[in-house]
Amino acid sequence: MRDLEVGDTLDRYRIEALLARGGMGTIFRAVDRETGRAVALKVPHLQYECDVVFYERFRREEALATRLDHPNLVKALPAPGEKSRIYLVMEYVEGVPLSTLLDGGHPLPPARAIDIARQACDGLAYLHAHGIVHRDVKPGNLVLTPTGLVKILDLGLADVAAARRLTISGLSAPVGTPEYMAPEQLRGRAGDARVDLYGLGTTLYQMLTGRLPYPGADWRALRRAKRLEDPTPPTAHVPTLDPRLEAIVMKAIAPVPGDRYATAVDLLADLRNPAAVVPGPQPGPGARRHGRPVLRHLMVLAAALTALLGLGGILRLGHQRAVEAAGASMTDEGRRAQPPRPGPAEAHR
Repeated sequence: MRDLEVGDTLDRYRIEALLARGGMGTIFRAVDRETGRAVALKVPHLQYECDVVFYERFRREEALATRLDHPNLVKALPAPGEKSRIYLVMEYVEGVPLSTLLDGGHPLPPARAIDIARQACDGLAYLHAHGIVHRDVKPGNLVLTPTGLVKILDLGLADVAAARRLTISGLSAPVGTPEYMAPEQLRGRAGDARVDLYGLGTTLYQMLTGRLPYPGADWRALRRAKRLEDPTPPTAHVPTLDPRLEAIVMKAIAPVPGDRYATAVDLLADLRNPAAVVPGPQPGPGARRHGRPVLRHLMVLAAALTALLGLGGILRLGHQRAVEAAGASMTDEGRRAQPPRPGPAEAHR
């Protein structure tokens, strides 16, 4: 068995074109030879087919995709009959990845950027309502159809609240695309639904500015920057940008999860009505986030000192009582050890 190529046949599907190739698999455009219908096939690289954990993850992706139904999600199709190898059959979507539109580094018109983000957020709200976190929201996983419809691709890294967590062997802990990953993901944590809002916020930032909130491509440098620094405000790149749009973006990509939108529904409400957003002051480019970490560290230190002082007080009190008890005991023993004093009659004898 070998990796598939254009011109090969996989069961009843004839592979006609290469759509995308990633680190773990390839997506082909194929034709169902019995129905003539165009489909997309997601086929893992051969090296991963023998990985039991990857196999389970892929099966989970297929199970997820086949039970989801939303206009902004690519729909999975049931494969007829037995499969000769593992693969996923999906509806074929005519369109272009958002990443292709952003390759030149030029911003999109704000109205179009907001429309794309709104549709993607609608799809994410649907996923989150079903207990699913995508975990890899980025321009490459958003396809724009000729009619302007946005489709979210690839549930390969999706995390289901009720499912057992899986790790693909041979991969580092942070799984995803560093530029669009939330700080907690870069620290190796799975994160909750707010990591999707962070990825979407970063994508919206790029659509509005043609840039990314943090420069650099090395994930270690990005992890440090996202831990210590605030993202550069979009108006640093596009001074004429509506401050209300900037407020939406900055809240979505807040480094601390608690400062982000709580849910996709909340973000969706602002994307549908940006005029109602009240902008606030934004940090300067590359501002360092010392206040919050220092305050948190001081609070922890104060609590530790309080606990130590309390423990010291208890120990001193216990020691004092022990000393007093020991002194009282020695006094009693001394009294018992002394001979009785002679009475008056005995003294004159």
